[in-house]
Amino acid sequence: MANAKPAASLLENFRALPRAVQQRLLNQYGENTVLATLAGAGALRPPQLAPAGDWGIWVILAGRGFGKTRAGAQWVHDLACAGRRRFALVAPTLDAARAVMVEGESGLLALLPPEQRLTWQPAAKRLIWGNGSEARLFSGAEPDGLRGGQFDYAWGDEFAHWAHGEDTVMNLRMATRLGRSPRIVLTTTPLPLNWLKALLAEPGVVTTRGRTRDNEQNLPKGFVGRLERRFGGSITGRQELEGEIVEDLDGALWTRALIDRQRRPRPATLVRVVVGVDPPAGGGTCGIIVVGLGPDGCAHVLDDVSQVAVRPEQWARAVVAAADHWQVDRVVAEVNQGGAMVTAMLKSVDSGLPVAAVRAARGKVARAEPVAALYAEGRVFHAGVFPALEDQLCGLLVDGRYAGPGASPDRADAAVWALSALLLGDRLSLPGIREL
Repeated sequence: MANAKPAASLLENFRALPRAVQQRLLNQYGENTVLATLAGAGALRPPQLAPAGDWGIWVILAGRGFGKTRAGAQWVHDLACAGRRRFALVAPTLDAARAVMVEGESGLLALLPPEQRLTWQPAAKRLIWGNGSEARLFSGAEPDGLRGGQFDYAWGDEFAHWAHGEDTVMNLRMATRLGRSPRIVLTTTPLPLNWLKALLAEPGVVTTRGRTRDNEQNLPKGFVGRLERRFGGSITGRQELEGEIVEDLDGALWTRALIDRQRRPRPATLVRVVVGVDPPAGGGTCGIIVVGLGPDGCAHVLDDVSQVAVRPEQWARAVVAAADHWQVDRVVAEVNQGGAMVTAMLKSVDSGLPVAAVRAARGKVARAEPVAALYAEGRVFHAGVFPALEDQLCGLLVDGRYAGPGASPDRADAAVWALSALLLGDRLSLPGIREL
């Protein structure tokens, strides 16, 4: 009995088939099912295999650790090895594209099929397979970077978390236009974005959903159980572990639709910049939110550099680093939990830091209500996507309760202090114009 042919020989035989026969097999059984077998790709779980049929976009919405990166990288390899193709690889940033999609443990370099060659050119942000297939890296924060490009296929990772997701996906769809059947794979842990939900409802878009637990056998022992005990049932758990699109809570001061509506790029100039700080009680999260005032009188949430479970000197250094980076006019720090220690800790890192200590006389929700009204009036915008902060804002309820992730809305409280200082408090300095 003759030995079975090695995977590389099967792949070569497939390439020798007429193009019409190749396409018929791919359509009948699904691209990944056929090509992963031919390329000797190793076992993928069925949800990680591209679906059969005539689709233009395949979306994987799943929890952390589900195997989204593995699925996307294998899909790219299979198609790249089957014929000379051009690919776009898009991540939230270029650094993330390199660290996760290319060099990560489930990235393209780690999953290179046997007997295949792949040249990685970091400076050029390009990969070249031995057969001439080529992939270029792009950032989801720079939609116009895709203009002028043309691709057979594209893979976008964590696309719901791209700073300019809707615009980047639009440009990616326009650029993926080569060949007879251009296709896009989009992988992400979901967010309740209106444009994302509209995309899922389009004809020609197929969706795979999954949970972190689905890939438990490939994760460290006890990892899933520990996360479920900590986050199970919360907004964070439902989104990050279960892969759900979490909708609004009844009676929330902020809704997802409101925040979604209030997104736009930050202005080229800022009149004032403030950092809001909500120090932790008992080693929790220190909320650190940067907001800026534009020339039109509207405020913009610029950055969330909150620190989780760190020592006081560490979160103080993070505040000072944010103040230096954004050239802030004022740091507004709540002192209810730490009193004079909060100001002293910040001053110990930078004695010249302009700190305004504030003490809460009302509850967090009561303080947040007038700031939520500013969003509704169109006076506050988010210059990007800030998932952890937005989850907390949407967890503040009009009846005074907090139903968001974590024990306390630390990030939301920091944002409320900073936005109140910009739009509701006394003018702390005469306005000027700055270039960033």
